[in-house]
Amino acid sequence: MMNPLDLVLGVRRMPAIEVSGSTALVTGAAGGMGEHIARLLAERGADVVVVDRDAVGLTRVADAIRAAGDATVHDYVVDLADRSATDAMIDRIMGQHPDVNLLFNNAGVALGGRFGQVPAADFDWLLEINLLAPIRITRAFLPGMLARGNAQVVNTSSLFGLVGPAGQTAYSTSKFGLRGFSESLRSELEADGSDVGVTVVHPGGIRTNIAVNARIADGVDPLEAARIQAHFARMLSYPAAKAAQEIVDAAVARRPRLVIGADAKALDVLARSNPWGYWSYLERGMKLAGAVRR
Repeated sequence: MMNPLDLVLGVRRMPAIEVSGSTALVTGAAGGMGEHIARLLAERGADVVVVDRDAVGLTRVADAIRAAGDATVHDYVVDLADRSATDAMIDRIMGQHPDVNLLFNNAGVALGGRFGQVPAADFDWLLEINLLAPIRITRAFLPGMLARGNAQVVNTSSLFGLVGPAGQTAYSTSKFGLRGFSESLRSELEADGSDVGVTVVHPGGIRTNIAVNARIADGVDPLEAARIQAHFARMLSYPAAKAAQEIVDAAVARRPRLVIGADAKALDVLARSNPWGYWSYLERGMKLAGAVRR
């Protein structure tokens, strides 16, 4: 039954995704949220296609899913920073798994440093992985998803796709870009009456290895770089498995937007209420948190 408020507002609700029997593509699946997303989808009866540059980690995840006997899993090793290799991977997956109807663009990397400290090559490297690869993957699979219907694209943005802190210019650029791509694509699909939906996810401090593996620009003082990495590592406290559960549930329910964690939710409200001055509050809060934890 349609919600009366939806009727008044003209909101069109699509039916929930039936995971069992679906084919899901998950990037960044060798660990963290991606690993848990792939496992959850397999447990619910989806065939999963997992992608990562970490061959050892990806094999571990794929073997675990196979051992559980929940579903079929296929793993593809690729560095999304390598455009030609990524395009070749896309062609292989499209040829072998043409029925993908759940797409999770989850892979991402971090890069610390102010705009003037980050070399252009590093900036481009991050954009290729965090923004351009998801766009190209979506472009490749979307026509098939539109033809078959009942599909969902899930793009993992970030808390830093809601706020732009100093020292995260490259990362915020990519995550704000992915947010904008997701929201505009959703608007286009809704205008066309399509039953392909788009969910954009904004996780806060999720307990993954992204801070440990972050690239620090050469122009950043080593002591400052260590301090920054330690600070952000302390912020990563939300369990990855719990975040993955929320992401899968949001995708199945066709939610357009998901903000994960008290930190992300609070800063989302702050940025909306004070879009020009939130950074001063954020900076003071970060300094206070650092002083308390030292």
